[in-house]
This record gives sequence, C-alpha cells and structure tokens, in this order.
Amino acid sequence: MQVQRVVLNSRPGNNGEPSPENFRLEQIHLTSDLEDGQVLVRTLYLSVDPYMRCRMNEDTGADYLAPWKLSECADGGGVGVVESSRCRALTEGDVVTSFNWPWQTHAVMVGGGLQKVDSQMVDGHLSYFLGAVGMTGLTALLGVREKGHVTKGANQTMVVSGAAGACGSLAGQIGRLDGCAKVVGICGSDEKCKALVEDLGFSAAINYRSSDVSARLKETCPAGVDVYFDNVGGVVSDTIIEQMNEEGHVILCGQISQYNKDVPYPPPLSDKTQEILQRRNIARERFMVLSYMSKAEAALFELSQLVKSSQIKVLETVVNGIENMGVAFCSMMKGGNIGKQIVKISD
Repeated sequence: MQVQRVVLNSRPGNNGEPSPENFRLEQIHLTSDLEDGQVLVRTLYLSVDPYMRCRMNEDTGADYLAPWKLSECADGGGVGVVESSRCRALTEGDVVTSFNWPWQTHAVMVGGGLQKVDSQMVDGHLSYFLGAVGMTGLTALLGVREKGHVTKGANQTMVVSGAAGACGSLAGQIGRLDGCAKVVGICGSDEKCKALVEDLGFSAAINYRSSDVSARLKETCPAGVDVYFDNVGGVVSDTIIEQMNEEGHVILCGQISQYNKDVPYPPPLSDKTQEILQRRNIARERFMVLSYMSKAEAALFELSQLVKSSQIKVLETVVNGIENMGVAFCSMMKGGNIGKQIVKISD
C-alpha cells in the first residue's frame, strides 16, 4: 500500500522560528502483512501543539520528550480507525487514539500502544479526543483543579493567557464553572476576543497586540488577579503577575512566547517578577499533566459530560490534508488558530 507521511526535513534556523519547509512530504510503501499484536490503522485526525516546537530541536530540554529525528516520520496526538487487526483487544472498525501517532495516512502500529475510545463520549466529534476530551482537556481541567485553588463563593478573578488557544479556551471555561467570579482572557486579535466573550462566556478579553495590557487589566480586574493560567510566559505574564494579589496562584502550563528561543524550560523570570512572587507569597508551580495520569479516566469522563451538555463549548480550527501539517503547525505557533488546531487526514 502506498501511503503519505511527513518527516522532519530540517531544524529551525538561528532565529528559531519554524517554517513549513522544516517538514517534507514523502510517499512510502507500507506492507499490510501484520505480525501478532499489530494493527493497520487509517488516520482520521492529527494534532499540532506548541510542545512540538521543542521536539524540533536536537535537545528538547525535557526528559519526557524525545526529539524528532531528521528525515524520520514526525509523530504526536492522533486518532484513527482500525482497518485490520492481529491484536486480540482490537477489531476492524474500532476507533483508537495515541499520543505517539505517526504523521502518516495509514500506519502499522502495536495494538497495545493504542487506546480504544467510544465515539459516544464526544457525540461523534472524533477530533475532540485530541482536544477537549483528550490531553488538552486533561491539561486544562487538572491544571485548574490541582494548582489553581479555585473556591466557589470566594469571589476570585482568573486570568488566562493564550486564552483563545486549545488549552486556554478550555481552562477559562473550567475556571468559570468551578466558581471564579470573573474570568479574563488575553489573546492576539479582536476576532479571538469576540469569541472568548460571546461564545465561551469569558467576562472580558484583552487583545495584547493592540491594547495596553496593564491598563486594561486594571479596568477588567479592579480587585486584582487571584489565579493566573499561564500558557505564554514572557512580557504578557510579567504584566499579569504585577497585578496579582497576595497568596495568589500561577498555573505554569506553557511558555509559547519563549519556545523559539534557546532558553531552559521553564525560562528564567526577571528579577522584578521573582521579587513580586516572593513578596506576595504567590505560588508559581509548573504543571505537568503526565504526573496526574491516575486521575485521567475520571477527568476524561467529566470532560465528556461537560462537552455533551454544552457546559463547555469546543472551538477548533481544522485544516485538510496531510500535506498541510507543516503549514498548520507554523500557523498555530503564530496564533493563527482559534481553539484546537487539527489536521483532518481522512473521512
């Protein structure tokens, strides 16, 4: 069988910005002769995510992330359907997902490394297994619950950076559902601001590209900030932390503004920001969803219920075709997506 796949063609240059040319589309021959325990899968959807930028480097800077190798197939979150099986646990037609799905139109995979999923959990929206009812949803829900210290009735204000992205758009809604009196999103366009307030129920949204973030935060969060869900790092984060209250909580989820730079993760803070955190006794703890996988099953069930009952609304930006993986990835890194960036590979 002839299949298409996407390999890492080159690593980003000195400025660190990835380009679609860093990826290459190839045709390969795939044998459909399976060994015991293997399955042939057809890829339905693939995910592109900020953490993948670290995998483009020779050293990812994280012991739990392996770098992509030059001229080898890239991989990440994927969902697909079993077309043939020599694995007892899986049969033809089963929908399966994996965090290490090759960027191929079809693939032979070890059945034991795949998770069978029930399409009813997402009302047939299978791409949601890569987002709201998958790793992204777990990151948002468990991040808020484990590190946010949100208390119903405590009149707390939450700010979310990268708020129109896959994780931020969910984290803000979870903060609101869990009892925050006010949830303010920071994002990069007026269109995104409108989506946050009108579609997702954020109290307010701030366009960091066209607004004075500090002044707008004072307007929208007059009582200060109690919980900050940080997806971006950098100057935006410093500005938010300046307006945090004593005993506040920073959920350190991602630092996308820093990923193209050659700095350790998490990147070092300015002296001024460090001093504010210490003086006001603000907890800023790195959140790693992989440390909480014992809670994943219950959390995914809860996310499924919240999505199916429309208490959480899911936003997606979908691009068609495996040939567009590199384009979709680079667009996402520059904020071209609203909600989860997905690439649809087949029907």
